[in-house]
Formats: sequence, structure tokens, C-alpha cells
Amino acid sequence: MRKGLLGFTTACAVMALGLTGCGGSDDKAADAKKPKIGVILPDSKSSARWETADRKYLTEAFKAAGVDYDIQNAQGDKSAFQTIADQMITNGATVLMIVNLDSGTGKAVLDKAKSQGVATIDYDRLTLGGGAQYYVSFDNVKVGQLQGEGLGKCLTDMKAVKPIVAELNGGPTDNNAALFKSGYDAVLDPKYKSGDYVKGPDQSVPDWDNTQAGTIFEQMLTSQPTIGGVLAANDGLGNAAISVLKKNKLNGKVPVTGQDATVQGLQNILAGDQCMTVYKAIKQEADAASKLAISLAKGEKGSTTQTVKDPTAGKDVPSVLLTPQAIFKDSVKDVVADGFVTKAELCTADFAALCDAAGVK
Repeated sequence: MRKGLLGFTTACAVMALGLTGCGGSDDKAADAKKPKIGVILPDSKSSARWETADRKYLTEAFKAAGVDYDIQNAQGDKSAFQTIADQMITNGATVLMIVNLDSGTGKAVLDKAKSQGVATIDYDRLTLGGGAQYYVSFDNVKVGQLQGEGLGKCLTDMKAVKPIVAELNGGPTDNNAALFKSGYDAVLDPKYKSGDYVKGPDQSVPDWDNTQAGTIFEQMLTSQPTIGGVLAANDGLGNAAISVLKKNKLNGKVPVTGQDATVQGLQNILAGDQCMTVYKAIKQEADAASKLAISLAKGEKGSTTQTVKDPTAGKDVPSVLLTPQAIFKDSVKDVVADGFVTKAELCTADFAALCDAAGVK
């Protein structure tokens, strides 16, 4: 009897040291009930933000809340995207947050999650017809509007006369790319109509692929050698265009837009090769999404104050929409002050003097 008691006590003491369990069946039951949040990011190629910002901020939020989580990146592979989702659901995810690669794949994943009783959130990109319970993003039409207005400001500053404007759009399967375009076309189309600008080549870049963007823009410049402005939908596409312009000694002479306020994009702005970018405070987006996910994981109802119309489903999706900010050379310092990029990352040897001139602290 005494020996048995000692054996039990010893086992529990070992458990207290975190080496094993005591009453294993109850622990397993508790683990099974522990809420778990699964997050699928799209890639690390189209934009650096997914790994350098989104993963970081989401991880910090989940750790602070003490919830179990699993963040994986599909690396642009639709098959892998679905496999990851299946694994997360099988492993007990109670909330699934996705950045879709396209609406078809995204919908299949969301449908399966819902059939298993898993709460769903569209993060950054709305899955058309997907029926996610919530959507967290920025006002993406506003992003495009800022890009169109930003290009206009740069063309005016350069005293451009009837410039030919090329449009290098995002991925054709990304609803955000369509929203960005609707925003900047609302600014540019009246300029085309009035004759202030001339509409040049207008093409989408499959999968936001920067290598393809370079090839596409090279073809654009070959067909229209006097392109005077480039509406590039993000910093990666913008840099692809800038690389082609550099080869033709046109960088700095042709204003190029961007989005995401990446280190590369901000350095291009400091160097005078890119005219502006759009800063989306990713921490705000990640914090809003993680707050919603944590509430759902705890069995609580999510809280939102806005809606977005899903044009495919014809339904309003409860949403959190954040406000983007246009960034020009004189406001690059704002992105650093906000902690999105560090001075050490941005102001490397080649850019130290440019950072000082732009007031980067």
C-alpha cells in the first residue's frame, strides 16, 4: 500500500517538473478541448510582408493571449494550401484564418472548415463566394485611390505633359488586385478622358510574380518607349519596372508607384526611383485579426462594425477595414517611427546619407 502511494506521488512529482503526465487520459481530454488557431499565409515571393510582418505580429498576439496556434505558409502552391488546411483541421483547429491564393481554392478550404464546425476568417483577401464568417483587411479601394493620386502628384511635380501611363496590375485571381485597380482607375480614367494623360499598356501580373512583372514591363516599354508613368500595384512589381527602367537609363525620370512600404520600396523612394508607396500598418491588421480569432477560439462572438459586399455570394461579410497611408520621400520617416521597418534595415551604407536627408531617425 505504501509502495503504491509512493509510486503515485513520485509520478506526480515528476509531472510537476514537466517531464511526464499524471492522470494521462484527463490531460488528453483537456488538450483536445484546448482552442487552436490555424493561419495559412499565401507565399513569401510576392511580398516580403507575409513573413517579416504578418507572421511576426500574429505570433506575438497569440503568444500574449496564451492560445495554441499554427502558422504556415503555402508558398504559392494551391495543392499545399489545401493540404495544410486539412492538417490544421485534423489537428483540432477551432478557428481557421486564411489568405487565399485564389477564390476557388480558398472556398474549398472554407467549405471544409465550416462543415467541421471550424470558425473562419478571411485575412487581407476576401474569398469570393467563400462565405467566411469574418473579413479583416484594409480599405483596398482606398489603397488604389492613394496610388492613383500619388502618381498624379508625382507627374505634376515633374511637370509631365500628356504622359503615357502604364498600369502593372496585381494577380488576376486576387480580389484585392481588382479592388486596387478600381481605386486607381477611378482617379486615372477621368485623366485619360480629358486628355491630360494617355492610357498606355494595362496588364495584370499572374500570381503577383515579380519575375513575370519584369518581362511584362519590358514588353510594355518596347511597345511604348515613351511611357511617362507607371502605376505598379505593389513595391515588388514597382521594383521589377524600375529594374527595366534602369537598364534603359530611365529610372528617376519615370515615376513608379508601389504598395506595402517594404524596405526595398522605401529605399527606391529615397533613391528617387519610386515616387510613392502605400503603407498599411500590418500590426493593426494582425492585431485586429488575432483579437477576432482569439474571441472565436474561446467560443465568443466576434465584434465588427463594418461590412463588405461579397459580389459573388451577394452577401455582406462582417468586416474590419483599416485605413492606409500614402508615403512619399518626406514621409518615409513615418514608417520607421511606427516601427514597421527599422532604421538599421532601411539605412544601410548606400542609403545612410539619403535617410539623414529624409529625416529618418
